[in-house]
Amino acid sequence: MKKLFYLPVLAFAVAAVSCGNKTGELTAGIDVTNMDTTVVPGVDFYKYSCGGWMEKHPLTDQYGRYGSFDMLAENNTKQIKGLIEELAGKKAEAGSDAYKIGTLYNIAMDSAKLNKDGFAPVKAELEMVDAVKSNAELPSLVAKMMRKGYSPYFFVYVGSDEKNSKMNLVQAYQAGLTLGNRDYYVKNDENNKEIRAKYEKHIANMFELAGYGKSEAAKAAKDVMKVETSLAEIHYDNMKLRDPYSNYHKMSMEQLSKEIPSLDWNAFLSDLGLQNVTEMNIGQPEPIEKAADLMAKGNLDQQKSYLKWRIIKTAAPYVSDDFYAENFDFDGKVISGLKEMKPRWKRAVATVDGVLGEAVGHMYVQKYFPAEAKERMIALVENLKIALGERIQSLEWMSDETKERAMEKLGTFYVKVGYPDKWRDYSALDIKDDSYFANILRSNEFDYDYMLSKAGKPVDKDEWLMTPQTVNAYYNPTTNEICFPAGILQYPFFDMNADDAFNYGAIGVVIGHEMTHGFDDQGRQYDKDGNLKDWWTAEDSENFKQRAKVLSDWFSTFEVLPGLHANGNLTLGENIADHGGLQVAFQALHNATKDAPLPVKDGFTPEQRFYIAYANLWAGNIREEQIRLLTQIDVHSLGELRVNAALPHIAGWYDAFGITENDPMYLAPEKRASIW
Repeated sequence: MKKLFYLPVLAFAVAAVSCGNKTGELTAGIDVTNMDTTVVPGVDFYKYSCGGWMEKHPLTDQYGRYGSFDMLAENNTKQIKGLIEELAGKKAEAGSDAYKIGTLYNIAMDSAKLNKDGFAPVKAELEMVDAVKSNAELPSLVAKMMRKGYSPYFFVYVGSDEKNSKMNLVQAYQAGLTLGNRDYYVKNDENNKEIRAKYEKHIANMFELAGYGKSEAAKAAKDVMKVETSLAEIHYDNMKLRDPYSNYHKMSMEQLSKEIPSLDWNAFLSDLGLQNVTEMNIGQPEPIEKAADLMAKGNLDQQKSYLKWRIIKTAAPYVSDDFYAENFDFDGKVISGLKEMKPRWKRAVATVDGVLGEAVGHMYVQKYFPAEAKERMIALVENLKIALGERIQSLEWMSDETKERAMEKLGTFYVKVGYPDKWRDYSALDIKDDSYFANILRSNEFDYDYMLSKAGKPVDKDEWLMTPQTVNAYYNPTTNEICFPAGILQYPFFDMNADDAFNYGAIGVVIGHEMTHGFDDQGRQYDKDGNLKDWWTAEDSENFKQRAKVLSDWFSTFEVLPGLHANGNLTLGENIADHGGLQVAFQALHNATKDAPLPVKDGFTPEQRFYIAYANLWAGNIREEQIRLLTQIDVHSLGELRVNAALPHIAGWYDAFGITENDPMYLAPEKRASIW
C-alpha cells in the first residue's frame, strides 16, 4: 500500500539513457511516418504528432488500449520469455533460482495437466471455509486467507510510518472489493448498473464451474453482492484516498481495541504471524470497522459465500481453461473491452516475472542493460535536478522560506537507476511440480512473510519497489526517492543516435515528471526526510492550491465520451507532474545546448523535436470500454489529454510551433497554469 506515484496506468519503462552518441552525427530522432503532418499543430497536436503511428498500429483483439509503451512492453516480454525458456529447457540444480524459474514456467505452460487437474487443487481451500461453524471462527480463517493473497475484507501490511518515515509500521488498508473500485457498486449510471448485473452473473457462472448447483450458485452470487456492496458503501472514494492525512490514523493497540472492538486484534495479528505489535496505522477506520463488524455479526452464510468467492476468483487464472475463459469473459471483455485473451506463454511469463521478479531481473540486466547506460542516466538526472532547482529559485509566487525547504528536499532526492545493488534471496520460496495454484499460494505466503519481517524495523532505503525489468518508474514520498528501472533502452523513450532535443523531450520529461511528484499536490505534503509534515508557509500553500486548481478545472472540461468528462481532480497529481516535467526538461535542454545550439534537422527545430518526442510517448489507440474504465479509476489522464490538454499551458510549445489565438488549442496566457 505504498503511496508510489507512477508515470502511466499501464506499465512502461523509464530507460537508462545516454544523451549523446560521440561516434557519429546525431539524428533528429523523429520518425515522420509516426506523424500526420496534414493536421495543423494548433488544431490537434496529438494527431499531428501521433496520427501516423495510430494508423500503423490499429488495436488488436488482445488489447483494450495499445500505445507506444505497450509496444515496448511487448518487446520486453519477448526478451524475458527468451531468458525463461532457456532455463525451462535445461536441468538445473534443485532449489536454485534457475530451477524455480524453469519449473514454474513449465507448469504454467502445461495445459494438459492444468485441464486434467481442473478445480481439484482449489477444493481444500473451499473446504477450509466450509469447516467454519460460527462467526467467532471467521477472523482466524481470514488471517490465513490474507496470508495466502486472497485479501478478504481488508489488508494488513507493513510499510513506512508516514510521520516517522525511517521506521516500518504495521498498517491496515481497505480492501475486499473484487471490482476494486467502490463506484462500480454504488454509482447508478447505466454503465455501472450494467456492469453490476454482469458481475453477479459472472459470480454465479464461476460457482457453477467450481461444482455448485445452479440455484446454489445464484444464491452465492447474491450473497457476494450483498457483502461487497456493504463494504463498498463505506469505502473511501478515490479522491479521499489521495489525501494522505485522511488515511493516517496511528493508534496504540489499546486504543484500536476501543475504536474497533468487534475484532480481537492481538489474536488476529498473531494468526497473521505478527507478534508483540504495540501500535498500528488504520488507514481507513470506517471501512475497516465495517469489515470487522461483518466478520463478527454478519450473516454467516453470506460471509462464507463471500470468502469462497475470493478463493475461486483468485484461483481462476491458475487452474483449468474453462475458469480462465469465464474470468476473461468478464474481466477482459466486459470491463476492459478486450476481444481475445493473451496466449498462454505471455500469461506464464507474467506469472514467473511476478513470483521471481528479481531473479528474472538479474538475468535481464546482465543481458540487456550495459553498465555505461546507468552512469549516463545518473548524469542526466543530475541535469534535470539542476533545472528544477533553477525553476524553484525563480518562482515569483513562493517565499524564500519555502524555497529554501524545497531546495533541501530536491537536494536529498534518492536516485535509483537500473537495478538494485543487492538482489533478493528466494531460497525460502518452495517451487514444486505439484500444481500451478499451489505454487501461487506458496509464493503469496513467501512474499507476505518477507513483508512482515520488516515490522518494527528501520526502512531499508536501498530496497527496490519495482523489479529492474518493470516497464515503469516511480516516486516514493516516504523515502523521497525517484526510481528508474532498466526496463527499456529503446525508442521512443531514448535513442542513442538521436540528439538532445529528442532525448530531453522523451526520457527527460519522464525524469522531470517523477521529480515533480515530490512537489505535486500530494508529494509536497512530505518533507525532505519523507515525513508527512507541512513545510510550507500558509500563503505559499494557498498560492499553490490556487495554481493547481487551474489544472484540475481545465482537465475536467474535456469530454472524453458523450456525457463523460475527464476527472481533473482525480488526475491532478499526474497532470502537475506532466506540467512540471515538460517545463523542467525544456529548461534542462536549453542549459545543455546553450554553448552549442542544435541545428534544424529533418525540417524540425530542436524545440519542435522536443515537443514531438514528448507527444510520441502517448501515441496509442483505445476502446470505449477502456476510456470509461480509466476515467473512473485511474489517477492518470488519457494519453490524448496528456498531450492536447497539457501543452496549451506550456509557453515554449506556442513559440516552437507559432501557435496563435487563431488556433483552436490556443489558451490565453492568463488562463494557463504556472506552478513549477
